Amino acid sequence: MKPEPASGALPPPSGPDRAVSFAAVLFHRRMAVAFLMGVSCGLPLPLTMGLLQAWMKEGGVDLALLGMVSLVQAPYAWKVLWAPVLDRFTPPFLGRRRGWLLVAQAGLALAIAAMALFDPGRQALGLALAAFVVAFFSATQDTVVDAYRREDLPERELGLGSSLYVYGYRIGMWGSGGGGLILADLLPFSQVYLLLAAGMIPGILTTLLAPEPEGTPAPPETLREAVWGPLADFLRREGAFRLLAFVLLYKIGDTLAAAITVPFYLEIGFSKSEIGTVVKLFGSWATIAGGLLGGLWILRQGIRRSLGVFGLLQAASTAGFVLLAFAGNRLPLLTAVIAFENLTGGMGTSALVAFMASQTRRAFTATQYALLTGLMGIPRVLAAAPTGWAAAHMGWPAFFLACTLAAAPGLWLLRRLPADGGDEGNRFASRPQP
Repeated sequence: MKPEPASGALPPPSGPDRAVSFAAVLFHRRMAVAFLMGVSCGLPLPLTMGLLQAWMKEGGVDLALLGMVSLVQAPYAWKVLWAPVLDRFTPPFLGRRRGWLLVAQAGLALAIAAMALFDPGRQALGLALAAFVVAFFSATQDTVVDAYRREDLPERELGLGSSLYVYGYRIGMWGSGGGGLILADLLPFSQVYLLLAAGMIPGILTTLLAPEPEGTPAPPETLREAVWGPLADFLRREGAFRLLAFVLLYKIGDTLAAAITVPFYLEIGFSKSEIGTVVKLFGSWATIAGGLLGGLWILRQGIRRSLGVFGLLQAASTAGFVLLAFAGNRLPLLTAVIAFENLTGGMGTSALVAFMASQTRRAFTATQYALLTGLMGIPRVLAAAPTGWAAAHMGWPAFFLACTLAAAPGLWLLRRLPADGGDEGNRFASRPQP
């Protein structure tokens, strides 16, 4: 008897069939939808962050108030609070997922356009409130798209679909963030925001043309069930706390290292232009390449096996900073370390996003995914405070070595996760067929 392929993996074709298998999945309608929805989700984020701060700075807003602008991002952290509503209720048009998605995208377009009506010099509070509304609809769109992607993609395609979603998300961010700043040199910020409001049209068209996911179970019967059902479902599972701890710890090592890398580069002698060119531009493309390569690897090898391989590669890439700390100002070495770190980071993120999707029940997809992504973001939110103190007291080599070793608990937990999980969790382990 042949063993079943690893979680979510495609059966291993050979020769020309292998290329056909890859192409059939990569160029399927589902992958195009995942990519385009990623673009739509990435576009609003800079409008309430860097681009908004630039507009306010130009309008003469006090620097102390500019720092408070980050508070408008709160809906991204608290989206789990209204995610049960998205699972429980179905709009009277387009179905449960596309109906809510259209509501969120239409609200986004209107809210972004409304920001153009304010003068930051005289109406800073009104502009900030409009940005808060943009963040609310943007977080809602993220939640619905996560649920749609989980329900639309077969288990074996979650890795590649998640990679293309992340790829589209970054393109959307670059288009509105970098493109918005370039346009702001030619046009008033108010007109830039009106143009970017129109940038939601492709996402709306994707929602209208894409099909509603098929075969999904009936939504929860009550709002109470939608709120408590997802949590109770997690707590009833074997190894529930190990699962949550794994999501929290899988990427903690490279997250801790990334939180303090820019001061590290400056301290060992790299210029700001070198950091901007190698780390921000070149590194971003390496992250995208890693996401795509990771998605293809997951397609062949499955999610669980990929998480193990990518976790080891992430730890090895973090160890590269130890080497750089000893070597000092060596631009070729910086380029190599950054390329490897971003490549493996993109692979690990794709695998973790796919894994989290696979652990959700289709009846509670939006809420459970919001819970897991919120847990995944905790190290990123809390990392900045202790890392500077730790690096100052330990020294750079010891600090990055500690970040490398921090990958061990997540990898240890991976080996001890139960085979079952989401709706198709029994496919996760490689088991002999009866």
